[in-house]
Amino acid sequence: MAGTLVPRVRDDIERLRGHGLTWVDYSAAVADVLAPLIPFDGYCCHTVDPGTILFTGSVNRGVGCSGSWLAHHEYVIEDVNKWSFLARSGRIAGATSIDTHGVLSRSIRHQSQEASGFGDELRVSFVVDGVYWGAAGFLRGADEPWFTEADVRTLVALAPSIGAGLRRALLARPSMPGASVDHGPGVVVFDADGRPESISGAAERWIGELVEEPPPNPPSESKTVQAVAARARAIAPGTDPLELAARARVRTRSGTWLLLYGTRLSGDAGGRTAVIIHPATPQDVAPVIALAYGLTERECHVAMQCVQGRVTKEIARELSLSPYTVQDHLKSIFDKTGVRSRGELVGQIFLDHYATRWEAPATAAPDLLVFDISPDQA
Repeated sequence: MAGTLVPRVRDDIERLRGHGLTWVDYSAAVADVLAPLIPFDGYCCHTVDPGTILFTGSVNRGVGCSGSWLAHHEYVIEDVNKWSFLARSGRIAGATSIDTHGVLSRSIRHQSQEASGFGDELRVSFVVDGVYWGAAGFLRGADEPWFTEADVRTLVALAPSIGAGLRRALLARPSMPGASVDHGPGVVVFDADGRPESISGAAERWIGELVEEPPPNPPSESKTVQAVAARARAIAPGTDPLELAARARVRTRSGTWLLLYGTRLSGDAGGRTAVIIHPATPQDVAPVIALAYGLTERECHVAMQCVQGRVTKEIARELSLSPYTVQDHLKSIFDKTGVRSRGELVGQIFLDHYATRWEAPATAAPDLLVFDISPDQA
């Protein structure tokens, strides 16, 4: 029965993509579509930075968890069906009951949720064109039947369509656009065990603008901040000299892009770490925006050359391509982004995502993904 409904549900999900929904509204609409096919009692959805796989937004419905809990269970300890594993392994989806062979208590995550009255959990990661964009978890009450192999197969079949819509929804105009505000750099300091020690006023204000529902209380329990902090603590000293792994590019409710990065405090015998929050630059975020439009790696490079004002011959020389190949790439870029000229392309990528007070693009094109991680950091 479920198998015959999958094409219809997939069509419903793909129609949602054209509604211009924010990712929060999109995820809620997808949950409504999925519920008759795979019933659940609560769900959560998270967006991630595709370069570092750290959380950048979070929505919980019918289930709650703190930022420190989520970061610990996803980025620190080993357990079944961590979202990063599902994405990297290609499994995409998994149920706790199946992967613990019917003994839910083998999952540390389940042990910590059991007191809340939850039983089985079905998890899925959203990977599009080999890039990991987000994740969702669906939970059933302790007295409800467990998820089945058929439920897992159904979610795997639907995941590409859901992921494509989530990726595009990340670029939707914010539901509550506001004037650009710069609170200045904010900082949250954690002790060696991950407990928050201090937080600046600017950090509290920035955290208040993150897309996290329900909002963190206190602000230092932000899921995004906690994820960055957990990654910074987990990195062995000297293995990430440029401090690129503990970073997340995050879009706020008003549409502003932020950069959060974590660092160990040098010379601190107590093992403290800090998470710094400040507005992102175009160089930070342009690769994410280009990927969200579905541009290939070569198209991303061509698009960045256009943003820097180079003409076709200059782009061809810089990228070792023929002018005709550059024009072919530009046609594909225009089709994917829905623009008709280079000027519109620059506006689509930058003017819709940045305040004019921010700095101009650098003269050197950024890499496709400016942050990279090794498998053991995932």
